Amino acid sequence: MMKKNYLPRTKAQWISLITLKLLVKLVFVLAFSLQAQDKFGGATLYTVRDLMGQDAQATLKAVADIGYKYIEATDYKDGLFYGMKPAEFKAYLNSLGMEPISVHQGGVTLENADQLIADSKAAGFQYFVIPVPPMGHFKFNVKERSMGMSDEVVFINDVLNTIGEKCAAQGLKLLYHNHDFEFKPNGQGVVPMDYFLENTNPAWVNFQMDLFWVTTAGVDPVNYINKYPGRFKMWHVKDRDEQGRFAPVGLGTIDFARILSYAETSGLEYYIVEQDMVFDGMQPLEAIKISHDNLSKFGFH
Repeated sequence: MMKKNYLPRTKAQWISLITLKLLVKLVFVLAFSLQAQDKFGGATLYTVRDLMGQDAQATLKAVADIGYKYIEATDYKDGLFYGMKPAEFKAYLNSLGMEPISVHQGGVTLENADQLIADSKAAGFQYFVIPVPPMGHFKFNVKERSMGMSDEVVFINDVLNTIGEKCAAQGLKLLYHNHDFEFKPNGQGVVPMDYFLENTNPAWVNFQMDLFWVTTAGVDPVNYINKYPGRFKMWHVKDRDEQGRFAPVGLGTIDFARILSYAETSGLEYYIVEQDMVFDGMQPLEAIKISHDNLSKFGFH
């Protein structure tokens, strides 16, 4: 039995078919654009790290549904981001109306930097973030649950400059992320954060200011922004409750509106919502939703 031929036979029919296909494509593009426009703000996947380990794609969909636009990754192993190849990870984020913006690469060394930079670039990230002093210079006291670093600030500074130059050559921007210990004088009387800000090359190295940890160190973020203008290209935005614990944005004591008024001086390009731990029965997705709902109250958009 011969199959019926449903292909258009006249010029007018061909034009109608092509027009229909173009309209369908246009509707899809507009829908995707509207979806992307509704989203704002960045989120680090560190907050939802346990969920990402269980089902990365479902968790990313949940983060997208909350309304975040930009994603910071914190899991990279054997060339994969959360088990996905760089291009696959980027494509999946894009399908959800989100964009990869920054990646924490705590395992970077002078030996593996080129590979990590190449994979980060392939995944679409713009910022290569070193989250702690690299190459064994980060210290964690398990018994006291406290963080610190070695006194080798000159060596660490040189590593930051070297990797930062490599990043710049590949079109990426290197940022160093602070905790509280970088603001405390070390055994040689040197304040590591001051040393890094004064001795790294701003063409290669800038900073991701974590507002919680700066505040926890007893330092005013605005003072650092004014002292080192243009150096804090990205912020980690997370609140601090009266007990000194991590809290969703708006449920703590940090005056984000005041700090945000210095965004231009800071050189701020993006901000990332983070909450290292949740308390009192709150769930990570719940926490970042509360934060997202409260961002606009302080002027974040």
